[in-house]
Amino acid sequence: MMKIIAMLSLTALFFAESAMIHAEKIDSNEKREIVVLLHGLGRSAGSMSEIASALEKKGCHTLNIDYPSTDYPVEKLVEMVKKKIAPFIAPESPKLHFVTHSMGGILVRTLLKDTEIPNLGRVVMLSPPNHGSEVVDHLKEWEPFVWMNGPAALQLGTGPDSLPNRLGPVDFDLGIITGTDLFFPDLIFSEWFEGEHDGKVSVESAKVAGMNDFLVVPASHTFIMRDDEVIRQVIYYLKYGAFDRSSEESED
Repeated sequence: MMKIIAMLSLTALFFAESAMIHAEKIDSNEKREIVVLLHGLGRSAGSMSEIASALEKKGCHTLNIDYPSTDYPVEKLVEMVKKKIAPFIAPESPKLHFVTHSMGGILVRTLLKDTEIPNLGRVVMLSPPNHGSEVVDHLKEWEPFVWMNGPAALQLGTGPDSLPNRLGPVDFDLGIITGTDLFFPDLIFSEWFEGEHDGKVSVESAKVAGMNDFLVVPASHTFIMRDDEVIRQVIYYLKYGAFDRSSEESED
């Protein structure tokens, strides 16, 4: 019964969005700073459209990349992303920032492990499984889960040999935002976690050695990228290299 409910939860994630937006073409001579947006597992560029719009209004140019997250392992997906951003990697090019959701953060860590980007700016990850997900641990041998989520999902467990745990500390300017609210189907996963979590990733798993700042917000894994405060904090971090904690200070 638990796995049947889990299947319904995973299906709900797919129907949580209907828009499918492919990466916008950008002139390689673009002078504005560019923000690369990478969605999570089983999602599309449409899930990042609200962040993209907000960034465009602030004067950034966005490259909202659609990639087939459920079809290939992470390494193959990284190759696809790398080809799309290659025209904008050069010392004299504008800053190239990244904003990711969930598995998109693991793609960026994998990319930056062996790819030098001389014009790299800042990175903001939303609910990244930087030490894997307990959901994967429990469902990785269940055929419907594998069928729906593909080979990349199986790389995201919490074991020491999982891809996230083999990537090591980060050495780039990174801010991470993760949540503690649950999208209602994710309530069934709660017993698999210790401590706070967002239904897919624990607060502790979202952290990674070398990060510059870390923020916990009342948002769910499924919809954190659409939260107004999260979007505001993303923009703030890209500009200042830290999250805005002025409201916390005023409450003290």
